[in-house]
Amino acid sequence: MKVGIIQQANNSDITSNLNKLQDKVRSLASEGAELIVMQELHNGLYFCQTENPDVFEQAETIPGHSTNLFGNLAKELGVVIILSLFEKRAAGLYHNTAVVIEKDGTIAGTYRKMHIPDDPAYYEKFYFTPGDLGFRPIDTSVGRLGLLVCWDQWYPEAARLMAMSGAEMLIYPTAIGWESTDSDDEKQRQLDAWITIQRGHAVANGIPVIAVNRTGYEADPSGVTNGINFWGNSFICGPQGEFLFQAQEGEETHIVEIDKKRTENVRRWWPFFRDRRIEDYKNLTKRWID
Repeated sequence: MKVGIIQQANNSDITSNLNKLQDKVRSLASEGAELIVMQELHNGLYFCQTENPDVFEQAETIPGHSTNLFGNLAKELGVVIILSLFEKRAAGLYHNTAVVIEKDGTIAGTYRKMHIPDDPAYYEKFYFTPGDLGFRPIDTSVGRLGLLVCWDQWYPEAARLMAMSGAEMLIYPTAIGWESTDSDDEKQRQLDAWITIQRGHAVANGIPVIAVNRTGYEADPSGVTNGINFWGNSFICGPQGEFLFQAQEGEETHIVEIDKKRTENVRRWWPFFRDRRIEDYKNLTKRWID
């Protein structure tokens, strides 16, 4: 299966961002991509650097403008597209939601981000209610997709539950970057940790991982911090954690061919699911063991 990724720098002009994304989807489709993945909250700026009630006006329903726009594009091009949207579910109830658009333009399924951070420059708890759809893969014409979003990527439990439910690959739309006051060594440690944990999910579950991050600098509207330099470095790795592709900083599109049959072979060589001691894992449902 050919997977296309879009690593993009955004500005405050949502229409401009959407036009760029559509052009890139068309380009990837023309090169043979069957599945196209975009970054977290790809329509605009990463607004969670501040807590601003006016930002809720950017939220949209599902179905809504973005699903209609990309649904028509998916149907025209015959590709599966993964969106990442600020969902308005009801008055006062909002989610960070990934949407899978099938190649016939319909919505194949949604995933609402489960783990919601609340850190300086990442004040997501102000905007997003934790997801309530669980860790359930979405069936599509290109396979069973395990959708997770950004902060979810640090949790092995989320990856494991998706894999246990039959996900054929894990897909992480992401928005993560550096604060300028961190040292170069600290920046490198953060990037290495981000890559390592996700490659570990691929290895532990024997399935490919697709991580698509934002790139470019976005200022902090409040001026409290120096803003975020999103580090890009989107990547795709195989079921042994092997790199199939890794971007650098800067805007980039790329297509990678994934051999879905390889998962079966890898799981035969490394049968982690066979050897799990599930009778002794009950304490995993606790917050902490005293």
